[in-house]
Amino acid sequence: MKLRKLMFVLPNLFTVTSIFCGFYAMTLCTGDAEPVQLYQAAVAIFFAMFFDGFDGRVARLTKTQSDFGVQLDSLADVISFGAAPSLLVYKWALEPLGFVGLFIAFSFAACGALRLARFNVLAARNPHGGGGSFFVGLPIPVAAGMLVSVIISHHAATQGEPLAEGAVVPLAVAVAGLSLLMVSTVRYRTFKDTRPNRKSALALMLVVLGGTVIATQLHPAWVLVACCGAYLALGLVESAVLVRSRLAARKVAAPCSVAAVAVAAVIDDEGEEEEESEPGQGSDGPAYL
Repeated sequence: MKLRKLMFVLPNLFTVTSIFCGFYAMTLCTGDAEPVQLYQAAVAIFFAMFFDGFDGRVARLTKTQSDFGVQLDSLADVISFGAAPSLLVYKWALEPLGFVGLFIAFSFAACGALRLARFNVLAARNPHGGGGSFFVGLPIPVAAGMLVSVIISHHAATQGEPLAEGAVVPLAVAVAGLSLLMVSTVRYRTFKDTRPNRKSALALMLVVLGGTVIATQLHPAWVLVACCGAYLALGLVESAVLVRSRLAARKVAAPCSVAAVAVAAVIDDEGEEEEESEPGQGSDGPAYL
């Protein structure tokens, strides 16, 4: 019995460790942080992603899922993948923009919290829908991973040099875009239903081939950025295709609906004529009584 209680603590330890990594990253970003400290903060958030990815798996393996663990995981994500990355990207790139940079960094954390709140509400309404094939909106760990991968890759490729001034505005736009994607209705695959087959093997080969080309032509550190960017693009493309197919279906259904309305109107007219021709139902009806 005691062992069973200890097993319930195990997945929560992974979640709390993720919180610690996020908190440690924020301490590294305080004050006049040097590029090497910001790099260390990015690595700490990367480790937080590792622990966050395993707490749910540990809970499923040990059959210790609980509502408490779900809520704790969401709170941990707000800290490790909302507050910590927003502070990191502000200190690394957005601080020269003043209040605008501060607001953009805050928007990332706020949109991440809104996204997690929406996820919890949807999960509460549909307790058995957690194993779906798609996320609604960009998951906050992926958004944080995109920022962290850029910082880590830049540090590795430039040997720790500060960010160039010309890259500040594009990065601000990218952070704002990630914030909007988190609260959007763009669908992103969970890959929970992926099975080993020819299609998945081909996709894996393309990923490996693309990573090899990037590593040899540019720098190995940019492979992580490319993987995150490919996931972002996949969701946008699939959502665009879905919207286009829905619009095409509506155009096809529109003439059918118009024809159905016309047929219904004709039937109604014929019914009214039959009713007027019946004895006792017309305007002279009472004269027959």
